[in-house]
Amino acid sequence: MGKYYTALFLFSVFTFCQAQNQAPKKSFLVKFMEGSINPDGMLDEEIWAFAEGPKDFQQYFPTDSILAIKQTEIKMLYSNTHLYVGIKGYAEGPNYNTRSLQRDFRGGGIDQISLVFDTFNDNTNAFLFGINPFGVRREALITGGGGEFGGFTTSWDVKWKGDAKIYDDYFTAEMAIPLTSFKFKEGETKWQFNSYRLDMQTNERSTYAVIPQNQPIFGLAFMGDMIFEKGLGKSRTPLAVIPYINGIAARDYENNEDLSNFKVGGDAKVSIGNSLNLDLTVNPDFSTVEVDNFITNLTRFEVALPERRQFFVDNNDLFGDFGGGRDANPFFSRRIGIATDTADNTIENRIIGGARLSGKLNRNLRLGFLNIQTEEDADNEIPSNNNMMLALQQKMFSRSNLGFFFINRQAVGASDFLPEEEEYNRVVGLDYNLASADNSWIGKFYAHKSFQPDDNEGNYSLGFNIGKNTRYVNAFIDLVHIDEDFNSDLGFIPRKDIFKMANIVQGNFWPKKGKINRFQAEVFSVVTWRPSLDFLYSDYSFNGSVEANFNTLEEVGIGFQKRFVFLTSEFEPTGTDGAVPLPANTGYHFNSVGLAFESDERKLFNFRIESDYGDFFNGKSLSVASRFSLRFQPKVELGLNVRYDRIDLPQPYSDADIWLVSPRATITFSKSVFWSTLVQYSNQRDNLGVNSRLQWRFAPLSDLFVVYNDNYFVNTFMPRSRSLNLKLTYWLNI
Repeated sequence: MGKYYTALFLFSVFTFCQAQNQAPKKSFLVKFMEGSINPDGMLDEEIWAFAEGPKDFQQYFPTDSILAIKQTEIKMLYSNTHLYVGIKGYAEGPNYNTRSLQRDFRGGGIDQISLVFDTFNDNTNAFLFGINPFGVRREALITGGGGEFGGFTTSWDVKWKGDAKIYDDYFTAEMAIPLTSFKFKEGETKWQFNSYRLDMQTNERSTYAVIPQNQPIFGLAFMGDMIFEKGLGKSRTPLAVIPYINGIAARDYENNEDLSNFKVGGDAKVSIGNSLNLDLTVNPDFSTVEVDNFITNLTRFEVALPERRQFFVDNNDLFGDFGGGRDANPFFSRRIGIATDTADNTIENRIIGGARLSGKLNRNLRLGFLNIQTEEDADNEIPSNNNMMLALQQKMFSRSNLGFFFINRQAVGASDFLPEEEEYNRVVGLDYNLASADNSWIGKFYAHKSFQPDDNEGNYSLGFNIGKNTRYVNAFIDLVHIDEDFNSDLGFIPRKDIFKMANIVQGNFWPKKGKINRFQAEVFSVVTWRPSLDFLYSDYSFNGSVEANFNTLEEVGIGFQKRFVFLTSEFEPTGTDGAVPLPANTGYHFNSVGLAFESDERKLFNFRIESDYGDFFNGKSLSVASRFSLRFQPKVELGLNVRYDRIDLPQPYSDADIWLVSPRATITFSKSVFWSTLVQYSNQRDNLGVNSRLQWRFAPLSDLFVVYNDNYFVNTFMPRSRSLNLKLTYWLNI
């Protein structure tokens, strides 16, 4: 196997010698102003006539070779305290699309414009501020260069103002963004900038900087320059204190327990200089105001769910992007505050408090430090733990970086129930992330080692991947080795004792005429061996697919999958109580075919449906998954997700009809009052859950929530748990 690492290492070194062929860089001047602008969306202030800004937007879809048909004009000004943005977007008429009036919209099929600010000029991390013609706002953090492995986090929140106005053949918008919302170097005179707009009437996507269609529309490899008339001053970010109170009336009917409670706590955000954030939390409330989506899991392995807690969001890539996200992520923040009781059930483990320092030490060096203390739960034999992580990331070359981390999970206090081998878990690691200037080459090498009491030999997690992305061909290879004794208590590692090799080759064809925008053919294979079992050939998956993307946004695809699985332990895939599991030390070959279709997401009613049929271990399976959405814009959106899995196995093994049904309704009475209800039925989880949430944003980033949760057993329709939350949070700047 060593020859693969050697060859791929030489291949990655070669990438640094490649010439970059990007379009000439655009730039514009941002003029300084005294006074302020009321961001009412009308652009009627005389000072806008003297402002400059981005123009001549380039079409990104359906082609990337012409100027946009419907142009966008942006003007910018700044004062000592704010960046002001004026926008004029031309359109065919006033019939714009939106999902709702709720903040932090995301996804295609709606009219919107987003502004991306790379304040440290590193083409790796950026702040995004967006608005649509209805004046609905959003903000997001872009990490990892915005490329294939980058992050796009809309759960980040800051205070700013903006509004929009609709006219016959254009809309206007204004933004007033406090400079304290950004992080930047004092005295800075240049940021990198890009903007992208989705115009649903013309069915056009356009960008300020020219971006090839094979690259993400929010990728940070393609930016222009915004030049400030004079250097930016020192950040004056106020201390933000965010207290909360939460009254909970709750009952666990399964265990006949009253779980009613009253919680008080809060967070604080402290700016250290212009570039570092210190987040503090005391008795944080991570109770559910928005539930996780149910999933149907027919695999042998754990599935990761996204982090929703605001405390962990800012600069989360500094902590969470080490290793391989699918195979060996050493830090997965959802592990903190979660534990296993004596019956092996997953339960909440209260967080007492914590601190998190993150940001830039200088232009090229980033720091992340996290320390959180959890409470002892003696009844469930869960010790108090101190959870710490230190991360450093040094920029190298144009967009690459070298990262180091140290993780320590340490039990605190002498707990009689705690085995000696579980007193601590430590992980140290080094990651090199490759990204070329034009993002056509991407890759990673990482080496991690864990330490436990009396267990310090071996315990490695190693990985190497590299990919090339061009307009016509996208190829990627990934090698992973995880030792059977490697362990990270704060990580996501669904499987150990593996050596895995994955390969993807993707071909794109772009017709110059006709209804189809792109044909795509893909071959994807994954092979897994078990090193501790003399490199037993344990898993193989070969996937071939063809997909057509239409200019009218419909998509249709067909695929074929060939699999082999050697079970080294028993496995019961249906989840049926008392069912006979498939035996260990047995290999299974099985094939399947799939079809998928997605309708035009611009339509008020749109849907996606996909189906797979074929062999499943020693039997057959049929899967049908569908998503339906109906909008009564701008205030009501109805949705329905349905998945059905039929598993037929020969006797004495079980058959199963597995259903997952999830209707959702969202009503936005205004831009500050929202009501959403989600019902989730899963007979695999034996649960029917209802989450209904009323949210009133009575002040910027300050909310009153009323949340009702109800859960029932599916077969008996007996109640499992029920709760009513009244939660108040208030964002106070001091």
